[in-house]
Amino acid sequence: MSAAYIWTVILVLGVGTYLIRFSFLGLIGGRRLPDWALRHLRYTAVAVLPGLVAPMVLWPAATGGEVDPARLSAALATFGVGILTRNVIASILTGGVVLYGMLALTAGY
Repeated sequence: MSAAYIWTVILVLGVGTYLIRFSFLGLIGGRRLPDWALRHLRYTAVAVLPGLVAPMVLWPAATGGEVDPARLSAALATFGVGILTRNVIASILTGGVVLYGMLALTAGY
């Protein structure tokens, strides 16, 4: 591929991204959204985060894409603490402790 082709693709994608964001922020930014739209937007983070985390839990690069009991345990512990306590910090800390604890147990330290 030529440098001109790559830069054209980068510029087109940049303009497209700008237009998508401007359509939401620039055109509708000063107006009140309908209740049905606000209700759906409330779940955006809940929909996006599992999509980002699931591949790292189920097919981690650290194990060459193999399922890892340490990461599955950490994910389940994080999820359980999050459901029980509704505390993000406690969930993150629990997941980290379980992950490193399980990695230490499975590595034979």
